[in-house]
Amino acid sequence: MDLDLVFLGTSASAPTAARGTAATLLRRGGDRVLVDCGEGTQRQLLRSDIGLVDLEDVFLTHLHADHVLGLPGMLKTFALRGREAPVAVHGPRGTRGLLRALGVVVGNVPYELEVVELRPGDVVERGGYRIEAFAVIHGGGAIGYALREDGRPGRFDVEAADALGVPDGPARGALQRGEAVTLEGGRVVRPDEVVGLARLGRSVVLTGDTAPAKSVVEAADGADVLVHEATFLADERARARETEHSTAAEAALVAREAGVGLLALTHLSARYSVSEVAEEARALFPQTVVPRDFDLLEVPLPERGAPKLVARGGRRGPREDVGSAA
Repeated sequence: MDLDLVFLGTSASAPTAARGTAATLLRRGGDRVLVDCGEGTQRQLLRSDIGLVDLEDVFLTHLHADHVLGLPGMLKTFALRGREAPVAVHGPRGTRGLLRALGVVVGNVPYELEVVELRPGDVVERGGYRIEAFAVIHGGGAIGYALREDGRPGRFDVEAADALGVPDGPARGALQRGEAVTLEGGRVVRPDEVVGLARLGRSVVLTGDTAPAKSVVEAADGADVLVHEATFLADERARARETEHSTAAEAALVAREAGVGLLALTHLSARYSVSEVAEEARALFPQTVVPRDFDLLEVPLPERGAPKLVARGGRRGPREDVGSAA
């Protein structure tokens, strides 16, 4: 099952010529989950390899303008296209009021628009994975999201099964499902004799806007990928405190304490270059990438390698593999 992220908007607060405001698309198999919907998100989707897909779920981390202004345009476009499939907008306390207010702009829509308000600790179950809301520090009610896959069975040991005389076919399938089987002659083979330890599913954690927080460390514990904001560098640490944002160094410390596989820094201020942000973070956590708009982050199963950033991997045209920490 493929799992990746497409960065559609990586700028802080206001768009720039090169970066849109906050929007990240999570893709798992055929599922598409949009986290935040800053100004121009639907155009970013149209410019990408993805197109304006009929998203079923939007998750808002908080209700500041740079995270929600793309929502009314996208919902209206869905209506103009005659969409009938429902749309669910998830978000913190106040999301229902936001959608009511946006109704003046969007007008009537031909599809069901569901609004789900979430609190830290709430879980949205999906087939094979779940999305958990967790607390962050950025104004009242702001939350982050963790996508966590269900665990996977351990590897089936073909040689052990052969040695025990387990025939090919249903018997091996039953053992993989955790069921004991009885062979001809009466011998009982237990699953733990031929199946290894269960394997953890993948996890991707997105903070939205936040100051450094213990709750983020806990949510990101052992995650394959942590997407953390880095609005400031260390020289503006006081300003970061005032506005409840993080510096690149602080995000790196969170990643290090949580023991994540890869840190991706977003919500970048136009006052800094990518190299400055990367340098500050990598001094503390070398496994750091700083995505640009339309970069794609692949999250393979652990046995298939580490997460890898692909420059412009979400945009039409040639792709450039920039490695796991570039």
